[in-house]
Amino acid sequence: MRSIFMGSPPFAMPVFESLLESGHDLLALVTRPDKPRGRGREVIESDLVKLARSRNLPVLQPSTTKSADFVQSLRELEPDVLLVASYGEILREDVLNVARHGALNVHGSLLPRWRGAAPIQSAIAAGDSETGVSIQRMVLALDEGDLLLSRAIKIGPQDTSGDLFDRLAALGGRAAVEALDLLQSGKARYTPQDEALATYAGKLKKADGNIDWNRSSEDLERHIRAMHPWPGARAATPDGKPLVVQAAALAQADQEIPGVLLETSPRCLVACGSGALELTLVKPAGKRAMEADAWLRGARLNTGDRLLSGEGLK
Repeated sequence: MRSIFMGSPPFAMPVFESLLESGHDLLALVTRPDKPRGRGREVIESDLVKLARSRNLPVLQPSTTKSADFVQSLRELEPDVLLVASYGEILREDVLNVARHGALNVHGSLLPRWRGAAPIQSAIAAGDSETGVSIQRMVLALDEGDLLLSRAIKIGPQDTSGDLFDRLAALGGRAAVEALDLLQSGKARYTPQDEALATYAGKLKKADGNIDWNRSSEDLERHIRAMHPWPGARAATPDGKPLVVQAAALAQADQEIPGVLLETSPRCLVACGSGALELTLVKPAGKRAMEADAWLRGARLNTGDRLLSGEGLK
């Protein structure tokens, strides 16, 4: 099966690696232009590009996929299918129709649940017990194409979005190869999505990580896991300095004003709208992540002091 892979790191990397080892005929990598990085703002090739070049695979890095020259360069490769994983640009119809089998997208959810840009975070925040990857035929509408296959995994009680991201990327690689196998064998069958079951996961902004202590402890515990590692679940100290909460556990406590510190030794216990959270790992502004009890000793906070919600933080 002659395929062109379009993707951007980090989600695309395990998918690309699986395709390279699959035995299918990979014609080229298409990825976004490399960006300046580091203090010197030097343009450094991504690991994705480095891997492609090490395999003598052509690399295309167009500034936009809307260019007629770019579309023509795809046609000249005569692909059977385009495989897309986290490319980062909306593809137009002329690109989607370049290959005779069209374009297939590797999406990090069990479609039609969590269409959109942040499916992994949304699944954790909503308390879903499972998620997965879907291979769907790409259409002009957002993640609405017919499904070729879906593969599910459980969401663990302590999974962060970072944990789930890595597992789903690896699963996406295996699913992408399976999709090519189905196409090559002529056994590919597509199923329309059930629109009644569709939910949406919009692109995350930094402010989406802000903690609101008025929410229940169950909601906030999931929120903290969903927002790690980015954009981070952020509250503020009594003097208004940002505090990123990286890990917390549910705790029982008498009702108190949300945000109030119920204990400061040996636990860092915070009242929520209902229930309480024991903060276990935090990152104060300008410092490394640390155990919450170590942070409390340095912050000199006492029982009865109140952590602020993250609203208003930039």
